[in-house]
Amino acid sequence: MAATLLARGGGAAARALTFGCLRQLHTVYQTVELPETHQMLRQTCRDFAEKELVPIAAQLDKEHRFPAEQVKKMGALGLLAMDVPEEYKGAGLDYLAYSIAVEEISRGCASTGVVMSVNNSLYLGPILKFGSEEQKHQWIAPFTSGDKIGCFALSEPGNGSDAGAASTVARLDGNEWVLNGTKAWITNAWDASAVVVFATTDKSQKHKGISAFLVPMPTPGLSLGKKEDKLGIRASSTANLIFEDCRIPKANLLGQQGMGFKIAMQTLDSGRIGIASQALGIAQGALDCAVDYAEKRLAFGSPISKLQAIQFKLADMALALEGARLLTWRAAMLKDNGKPYTKEAAMAKLAASEAATAISHQAIQILGGMGYVTEMPAERHYRDARITEIYEGTSEIQRLVIAGQLLKEYRG
Repeated sequence: MAATLLARGGGAAARALTFGCLRQLHTVYQTVELPETHQMLRQTCRDFAEKELVPIAAQLDKEHRFPAEQVKKMGALGLLAMDVPEEYKGAGLDYLAYSIAVEEISRGCASTGVVMSVNNSLYLGPILKFGSEEQKHQWIAPFTSGDKIGCFALSEPGNGSDAGAASTVARLDGNEWVLNGTKAWITNAWDASAVVVFATTDKSQKHKGISAFLVPMPTPGLSLGKKEDKLGIRASSTANLIFEDCRIPKANLLGQQGMGFKIAMQTLDSGRIGIASQALGIAQGALDCAVDYAEKRLAFGSPISKLQAIQFKLADMALALEGARLLTWRAAMLKDNGKPYTKEAAMAKLAASEAATAISHQAIQILGGMGYVTEMPAERHYRDARITEIYEGTSEIQRLVIAGQLLKEYRG
């Protein structure tokens, strides 16, 4: 039933999940229990990850190999366009469902989790919110099945966290926009069929002079940099996008001219829920590995799980994980309710990413020498966790966002 619900065209059942989640917002927090349909979704994604991802995750990581077959299967389940309405061939679910799904997929393979997250929140998200009807049908519907995925190009070699300092420029030439510049650290770059690009259209307006564009891939004037050799999430491709007199139709402007910075910031709010969920999956995988090893490893005649030092580590790991999970679910449900969630999304991303790093660190400590070799997944979890504190806003940026929102609330 859960798999059917996720499939495109879920109809009344999918809509019931969406509205049911909103009605049960307070219930979830009172009982700390997911609605039944979300629990079924969680189990479906967990089963998929155990069968399709866990057995090959280490090999994908080692070979830097994009999980094309698994991505197509995820598309068939509706996992690549979870909150996209059925009219655009999406699953028509809510953001809590999306968060749960990303966590379970990332628990099996963090690389596959980020591929899923980028397509859902960073590529489809801004088109769904700011695109015209024609753009939605053209740029969303073909990217829901797993045959095509998208990417998001905001960062540049020289701007990092200063998203308003875009040196990539776009000028209007008749009925075409001409793009020039370089975008850096673009996830899915080598495997994507389209990209949401941010470029300056009026330098005098600074961040208010940035606009967003939809660019097909490949296209003349757009080339890919080398595929980066990364510490973690190695099965997902990361590369520069280089625009050299890249011409696209005038109609490929997303939203209004000058709205790019607003589009980017709102998209990152949603994206941070996805990255928080990815971090939760990594953290849960690391905790699973640590507990399993502690129960089986004998020292002084008993499993090391009986040692107080190990128990204290496991307790701290579980505490950090559960706290981050509740923050993430809260942010997702606020979004589903149409409430402000900028601060909560930043809190979720900060808590979950730092929890993932700390938990995967302690997992290696519990495994000792076995945690340091590739025979066990603990070292992969450790490498995968680190990026969650960096992309879609570093931990430092999250603290600035949280403080800014907090002070705004106090000042009224």
